[in-house]
Amino acid sequence: MTYTAHTDLIPRPRLLSPVPPGRSHFPLDRDTLLDARPGTEGVAHWMRSTIGAATGLPLAPGDDDDYRIVLAIDPALPPEGYRLVVDGYAIRLDGGSAAGVFWGAQTFRQLLGPEAFRRAPVVQRDEWHLPMVVIEDEPRFAWRGMMLDVARHFLPKDGVLRYLDLLAAHKLNVLHLHLTDDQGWRIEIRRHPELTATGAWRERTRLGHRASPLWDARPHGGFYTQDDIREIVAYAAARHITVVPEIDIPGHSQAAIAAYPELGNTDVIDTTSVKVWDTWGISPNVLAPTDNTLRFYEQVLEEILGLFPSHFVHIGGDECPKDQWRASPAAQARIAALGLADEDALHGWFIRHFDRWLAERGRRLIGWDEILEGGLAEGAAVSSWRGYAGGIAAARAGHDVVMCPEQHVYLDHRQHAAPDEPVPIGFVRTLEDVYRFEPVPPELTAEQAAHVLGTQANVWTEVMDSQQRLDYQVFPRLAAFAEVAWSRLPAPADRDTADFGRRMAAHYARLDALGVDYRPPGGPHPWQRRPGVLGRPLDGAPPNV
Repeated sequence: MTYTAHTDLIPRPRLLSPVPPGRSHFPLDRDTLLDARPGTEGVAHWMRSTIGAATGLPLAPGDDDDYRIVLAIDPALPPEGYRLVVDGYAIRLDGGSAAGVFWGAQTFRQLLGPEAFRRAPVVQRDEWHLPMVVIEDEPRFAWRGMMLDVARHFLPKDGVLRYLDLLAAHKLNVLHLHLTDDQGWRIEIRRHPELTATGAWRERTRLGHRASPLWDARPHGGFYTQDDIREIVAYAAARHITVVPEIDIPGHSQAAIAAYPELGNTDVIDTTSVKVWDTWGISPNVLAPTDNTLRFYEQVLEEILGLFPSHFVHIGGDECPKDQWRASPAAQARIAALGLADEDALHGWFIRHFDRWLAERGRRLIGWDEILEGGLAEGAAVSSWRGYAGGIAAARAGHDVVMCPEQHVYLDHRQHAAPDEPVPIGFVRTLEDVYRFEPVPPELTAEQAAHVLGTQANVWTEVMDSQQRLDYQVFPRLAAFAEVAWSRLPAPADRDTADFGRRMAAHYARLDALGVDYRPPGGPHPWQRRPGVLGRPLDGAPPNV
């Protein structure tokens, strides 16, 4: 496959071929019409509001001219697949569904050049040119996601909408929104208003790793109203992105306990003294295994289901210390009444309760791989984060899996070993390292591998206290991850990193046009550094577990 300047596409398409012979480019001007066939009207609206705004082209509706763009659905194509033909006649963009047409429109935008990624024209042109090509493409995985942690550091609504645009530009189709944790509750629950009145705010914030002596003394917080969430979900849907909510149960729940002390283990500690946590790590304060707790979270989830149409609902289930349960007479009585073996089994009881509750309402539970330890119902799915092992075990047991091992695709991990890397956390994971990530372990049979729904890059924001820091950690590595999730690449050792690097050189100009404060290839800009803020770098190669 030979690329030219405007065909340095990311993700790399399955097939790209020039159209011989004749002109090398197809002109677009103010008279070019946009012919949206049934089912593609939403894509046409996106093209006019985004590509039209950047180019100054009206892309007016019409079907009576050869020099037009035709959007159509072709059921013979895969659901998210598309075919783009630029051959000197009408430009044809066909997709197996509206989503396929939309992903083709993302490729169309890349073909126009980086200026098409701005919000208004920066050059006055009578014509824009598309290279004469045929592109046929489809994704490898149905789940191509990014998890965004807005609990540790709140990202205002406009920042979430901006990230939805960035995901769409990279053909990613899942935003896993981590809405609750020890450090904050970020979604309005009308039946339980203290979750945001109290739980959305902490008095101060640790700067850097939890061993750091530095503090930001300003109160920190924020939350999304239910109308904010409706807006986010609708904005995502227009870009064929599913927003998967995460509400943590039964660990990572200190913010909820601070708001409603009766949710905690009141026979072990004075839960009225618990505050929204101001530091990082794993809080010992976990939910009490009471009927009141179950009913409370059912009421929370009732409102969540009304806001998020996602088939999957994430309930966390990770990093739940059992010390308070061991010390709690009420928890021990619950274990005995249920005939459970121990506190680990009590954790499994929590998860299975909400597994059944969601299934009865036509939804599916997904949780971090610790949920395997208590046994799962057939329909539950697993986010494999501690490595590949949880995903392998889940797939072998017949559960669907999203692969997101921290050793490979945790974007909070540092990008270089240099001392000027800001707040260095974890192992070094370079752009090339992410490009060589393989979501499907070779240990799985074909039948087991079919349970791998896809893959996800996770962005934990303990040390990302601004949009600038978020951009720095996410980009450019998210571009490499997007190609792993979309394209059918060779085995990791055989991947053409030189070709990817050459295409990335063109992609940086697109990120510049989008205003992304990415990490430059040569290292951080002076304003991106955070001297004196303690991180926790880990040396050597990460374990492949």
